[in-house]
Amino acid sequence: MHIAKKGLRVLGIAESFSSREYSILAGVVMRKDLRVDGAALSRITVGGNDATEGVLAIYRELHRKDINVILLSGCVIAWFNILDPASIHRETGVPVVVVTYEDSDGLSDDIRRHFPGDATRLARYESLGERAPLSLPTGHTAYIRPFGLPMEDANRLCRDLTLDGKVPEPLRVARLVARAAMRFF
Repeated sequence: MHIAKKGLRVLGIAESFSSREYSILAGVVMRKDLRVDGAALSRITVGGNDATEGVLAIYRELHRKDINVILLSGCVIAWFNILDPASIHRETGVPVVVVTYEDSDGLSDDIRRHFPGDATRLARYESLGERAPLSLPTGHTAYIRPFGLPMEDANRLCRDLTLDGKVPEPLRVARLVARAAMRFF
């Protein structure tokens, strides 16, 4: 994969969560030159265990063989519905980069408090590994976890796709689409 290539296609996936029983995931396919050329939606359960399947449903619905990287806006979404980026990478054969935006001491204690005895959820969270800070050309810092892509390439990709603030464009647009779709569900 050539990270510098203008035609590189990224599937950015973000959610809209409004404390209902479900959350909307939106996936936007965007070329590295910022042209949008695809979109899809899925729905996941708030507090559930179906976030990974929701992401995979978007990928499958798009029927695209030209997606080079999947960007995920967070991996603990929809009130502790925890994504498994390594599994998404294995299932699709496409590298995955999780992007988050705030420094944190972690969520293990919160998971124990809200889901007592849920060892599977806690193990899924703890298997995510550490995040690496990424200084963006905008002066902001994001945090990333790459799966199936060298850290150096993940850093470059996120830097190249972030025009303002700390959210890469495919994720920013996906979040806008998810918010708009939430109003209709």
